[in-house]
Amino acid sequence: MSIALSAVALALVVAFVTTRFLCRFNGGWQILDQPNERSLHNVPTPRTGGLGIWLGLVFGMMIVVTHSGIHDKIMWIGTSALAVGIVSVIDDRFDLSAGVRLAVHIIAVVLLIQGGLGLDTIRLPGLQLEVAPEAALVLTVLFGVWMTNLYNFMDGMDGFSGGMAVLGFGTLGTLGYLAGDSYFASMNWVIAAAAGGFLILNFPPARIFMGDTGSSTLGLLAATMGLWADRQGVFPLWITALVFSPFIVDASVTLGRRLVKRERVWQAHRRHYYQRLVQAGWSHRRAVLWEYALMIVCGFTAIVAVNAPAAVQWLILGGVVVVYIAAIAGVHRVEACFPPSGRYSRKAPGG
Repeated sequence: MSIALSAVALALVVAFVTTRFLCRFNGGWQILDQPNERSLHNVPTPRTGGLGIWLGLVFGMMIVVTHSGIHDKIMWIGTSALAVGIVSVIDDRFDLSAGVRLAVHIIAVVLLIQGGLGLDTIRLPGLQLEVAPEAALVLTVLFGVWMTNLYNFMDGMDGFSGGMAVLGFGTLGTLGYLAGDSYFASMNWVIAAAAGGFLILNFPPARIFMGDTGSSTLGLLAATMGLWADRQGVFPLWITALVFSPFIVDASVTLGRRLVKRERVWQAHRRHYYQRLVQAGWSHRRAVLWEYALMIVCGFTAIVAVNAPAAVQWLILGGVVVVYIAAIAGVHRVEACFPPSGRYSRKAPGG
């Protein structure tokens, strides 16, 4: 545990110091997020915070690896994350096409499969369904690519993605610790700490954004840790989905609605439920605090559900579905009372 605490502390400090430097840096390679018609901000803001998260991850995980050894999956995970990180840095700077990004994301997930992290069975409460190798390959790629991209889709509000990382990976780490897998727990806590160092400067009003470099990497890591836990028997994949359901549900329902309307789903938009709350007049702080409450409830529910009898697990999942239906209805009610404005505006950080 002392090693884990040292790794967490180092990841937090390195991420915070690096992110703080990036907030103030005005050099030629600084990348600013310029407001546009789809933005929820109106002040040019650095979007290089993902580099702070990355450095925090590297230093924190080095502590874990140095003292606990190199896990047989770490090299594959590191290579996969590096591929996504590099293409994301380039995308933040030069705006790559969706096709190029998607190709790299698929390659990254295939690397995870090569490292033994592909799905082989689908585990649900009281059920274990064997999956044919071809179907398992497709399902793993779809899950990994979707998680990578949905995290990027949901990175549109101050403190949102950083908070999901802190609470989500923090919960996965706790679940791993309770299951007796200290290595898995330490890795997840390091990710949470690195995101926490960034979040200090991203909490509303944000001084910096994480950009694709941070969001895509965190999305890939969420998928990776879920697959790792499932293959190692730490906990089933549906538990990871429950923990990250505040992002999964919003992104998936929104995508489904856009597909039904035959909209161009690959284009940026402002129809996610969290965006609709802000457009209806909620401040970033108010919206993100309500989202944090939902994340905490989902994390606590996952901890309670993981070792519960199958019947109880199904009841819990049914209750979660009801909660999300009520939450979506609540957003519609807020919009009915306060019609979305054409553009959300806030003052510059500290203004």
